[in-house]
Amino acid sequence: MRRIGLLGGSFNPAHRGHRRMSLAAMEALGLDELWWLVSPGNPLKPAQVMAPYSARLASAREMARGTRIRVSSIESRLGTRFTVDTVTAIVRRYPTDRFIWLMGTDTLPLFHQWKNWRRLARTIPIAVMSRPGYGGDARAARAMGWLRWFVHPAATARRWTNWSAPAISLLRLPPDPTSATRLRALDPDWHRRFATPLARAPSQELN
Repeated sequence: MRRIGLLGGSFNPAHRGHRRMSLAAMEALGLDELWWLVSPGNPLKPAQVMAPYSARLASAREMARGTRIRVSSIESRLGTRFTVDTVTAIVRRYPTDRFIWLMGTDTLPLFHQWKNWRRLARTIPIAVMSRPGYGGDARAARAMGWLRWFVHPAATARRWTNWSAPAISLLRLPPDPTSATRLRALDPDWHRRFATPLARAPSQELN
């Protein structure tokens, strides 16, 4: 049984904050692997701000290099658009592994807008990674009105495989202020560096 974290996102672009938070979460949760699920498109974000999918995927592979983070286009290959459908398919495809969903405290306030978010929470446990400036917003999130009954202390996070979903824990991780929005503002043409997609790394891609 592998203990695997799932982190979905646009990775527009992938940056050191993604890497640092992911590695810290892997330590806090005792994960064997963490999968970055690069989304073809986020229903809650305007398409015009998105760089080409190949560039976002390539930037994630570059940022994850040398770690136990695996970067995948599985969502594109499955043809799923919503996280609940992607996670359901992954859990069915890998029945002998245990999965936990990761999100940032900047995402939690929007969680109630996700399709079938309660069903997602009933499917696998959730770990929330701290982001600077979003602690209060996360605890006041609309979804927490329901999820607060299923909160587990961060000190018990390594025992998440013993939890029954719904289950959520707010991790206290070292802060990293890196922002994809700021990086795009500083370098709007960042994706041109990845105009030629990186060769697929078989050790990172999922079957």
